[in-house]
Amino acid sequence: MKKKILIIGANGFVGKNLKEFLSEEKNIYEIYAPSTKEFDVSDDWRVKDILTENYYDVIIHAAVYNPRVDIMKDTSKELDKNLRMFFNFERYQDLYGKMIYFGSGAEFDKRGDIIMVDENNIGNGIPNTDYGFYKYIINKSIINSKNIYNFRIFGLYGKYEDWRKTFISGACCKALKNLPITIRQNVLFDYLYVEDFCKIIKWFIDHKIKYKSYNISSGKRIDLLTIANIVKNVSCKDIPIYVCKEEFGNEYSANNNRILKEMSEFNFTSVKDAINDLYNWYKNHEKDIDIYPLLYQ
Repeated sequence: MKKKILIIGANGFVGKNLKEFLSEEKNIYEIYAPSTKEFDVSDDWRVKDILTENYYDVIIHAAVYNPRVDIMKDTSKELDKNLRMFFNFERYQDLYGKMIYFGSGAEFDKRGDIIMVDENNIGNGIPNTDYGFYKYIINKSIINSKNIYNFRIFGLYGKYEDWRKTFISGACCKALKNLPITIRQNVLFDYLYVEDFCKIIKWFIDHKIKYKSYNISSGKRIDLLTIANIVKNVSCKDIPIYVCKEEFGNEYSANNNRILKEMSEFNFTSVKDAINDLYNWYKNHEKDIDIYPLLYQ
C-alpha cells in the first residue's frame, strides 16, 4: 500500500523541492500538495475537516508566512500566522501518522555566534526576532508532542530558492550576468545542498524517528568568500569579488551527529559539485533572471 503524504507549503523553496523529489517515487508515495487557495492551513476548521476526511501517514509542514519574502504580507502578523499554521495541526495529532516540521537555527539566539551547536544547546538564549521566537516556541511544543518532529534547517541552498535574497544562488546569477560578486561581511556558515536535504527527509519518512529534534546540516563550516571563489571558478569567468567589511560576522553552524548516527551513513555532495549543478541549472533558466534585482540587492 502506498504511503499517503500531505505536503503543505509546496509552492515554497523547501516544499517544492520535496514535492518534486518524492513524486519520483510514484509506486511508494501518494502525494497531496494543495495550494494555499485549496487549503488555508491558518483556518483551524478547514484543517480539522481535511484531517478528519483523510488519513495521512506523513504530513510535511513546510508552510511559512514570511513578510521578508512577500512584501504583500503584514510584518505584524508573522508570529500569529506561523503559530496558528503549526498549532492547527498540533492539536489533531491523533488524526495522522507523523508530522515533519522544519525549524531553524534561528531558534538559537543569533545575537551571538552559533558554533557547531548540537540539539542540546537549544534554550541557551531566547531569540529577539518574531521569526526566531515562533520557531523557538514551536520547538518547545514539539518536545512534548506524540508524533511531531523538528528538523532544524541552518543554511539550505538549491534550485527554486529566491536568488534575489540568497547568497549562493545570487552569486551564481551574478556570475551568469557577468556582475561582481559582493559580500557585505564574511561569515562562516553551514550550508546543505537541497538534493541532500531531500534524501535525508525521505529516509526519515521511511523509518521510525527516534528523537524529537534534529539539526539538518552538512556539519561543515565554510565562509562566504570561499563560496564566492567556487562560483567564480565554476563559471570560468574573471569576475571581481568584493567584501565590504574585513572582520567576520557571527558564525552560524551546527553539529549533525544525531542525524548521521541514526542514518548510519550518508554521503554529502561536495560544495563544488553542488554549486556546479546549481550554476548549470540557472544557466538553463537564464532568461528568467532579471539583472536589476542583482544590481540593487
